[in-house]
Formats: sequence, structure tokens, C-alpha cells
Amino acid sequence: MLGTFALVFTGTGAIIINDVSGGVITHVGIALTFGLIVLAMIYTVGDISGAHLNPAVTIGFWAARRMSGREVPLYISSQVAGAVLASALLRFLFPGSKLLGATLPAGPDMQSFVLEAVLTFFLMLTILNVATGVKEKGITAGIAVGSVIALEAMFAGPICGASMNPARSFAPALISGHFEHLWIYLAAPPLGACAAMFACRCIREKGCCVKLKTGTFS
Repeated sequence: MLGTFALVFTGTGAIIINDVSGGVITHVGIALTFGLIVLAMIYTVGDISGAHLNPAVTIGFWAARRMSGREVPLYISSQVAGAVLASALLRFLFPGSKLLGATLPAGPDMQSFVLEAVLTFFLMLTILNVATGVKEKGITAGIAVGSVIALEAMFAGPICGASMNPARSFAPALISGHFEHLWIYLAAPPLGACAAMFACRCIREKGCCVKLKTGTFS
């Protein structure tokens, strides 16, 4: 919950502050903010909870047999709670913000749906290949995952928002009351994360993502 709170507070906060400051942070700055906060949270809570900041990643870990199904509802409820708390605090700090950093497609819905699924696919594929267990943090894992998030946000953000995270999109939509196109950001990331599991099976050693492993970081 703490990790997802930090992600939504700083990431969507950067979007809001960029709007109210006339673009001082810039799109590149917003993308880097998302990547850097994920990197920081992996090293902060990765060895405690696995740094699961994203329901899609949690679902991807479950699909890849890296965690048990009993843990999934607990993780997702914590992620959503942290995200909603962050958006509520941002509403208090910036009452004039209409969207609170909500993700909206710039083009057709299907364009953003496919983009979100593909972006999450690559994010999850990276995570599955740098994480050795859900409650571990490797020396380079945070750098790899944070860099992928910043990279994908940098090039795809102007089109689809590059959410890759249902909690990150749900919270500002809930607090701002703007639910337009929310289905894209709730459905596409889990789809992409589960697809990454099949890709991981194809490129890793035999038995990868087949047997349940106790313990993974996200």
C-alpha cells in the first residue's frame, strides 16, 4: 500500500504540477518521475513485500506461478487502497485539478488498448526475468524495471498515457469522477502481463512459470 501510494502520489502529482506550473516538469520529467519512484520503492520495500505496486504485475506473477492465489486479493486491495489515498491527498492539495492525472487515450480506444497491453507485456517480461522471487530485490532489478517504465512512458505516454497499472488509473478516475475510457486501463494491463508469462516460458529454461514458487519481487 505504501509503495503504490508513493507511485501514484509522485507520478500523477508530477502530471498535476506540470499542468499548474505551465509545463515546467515536461513530459520527459513526468516519465522519469514514474520510473524513478518505482526504482526507489523496489529498493525500499522489495525485500519486505516484493514491491508489488501494480495489480497487473501481481496477476502476472500469479499466472507465472510465482505466488499463490490466496495472496492476490490481499495485494490488489492494498494497491488500490494506497492509490486512492494518494489521489485523495492530491485532490486536497490541488482542488482545481479536474483530472488528477487520470489516463485518457489521445486517439481511438482500441489503439490505446493495444498499446497498454503491449507496454505491460514488455514490463512484465522484464520483471519476470530480473526477479528471482516475489520477496526479493536484486542489485539491478530496480534499475531495469524503473528504466522500462520511464522508457515506455516517454514514448507512449502522449498517446495512451502509458499507465500499465490498473490501480494508478482507477484512483484518479474515482476521486475526480472521470470514468471515461477507464475500461482500457483496467483490462489491457492484466492481459499484457499474462501474455508475458507465455513468452517467458518460451525463452527461459524448461519448467519456467509452470510450478508454483514461494517467495517474488514485482
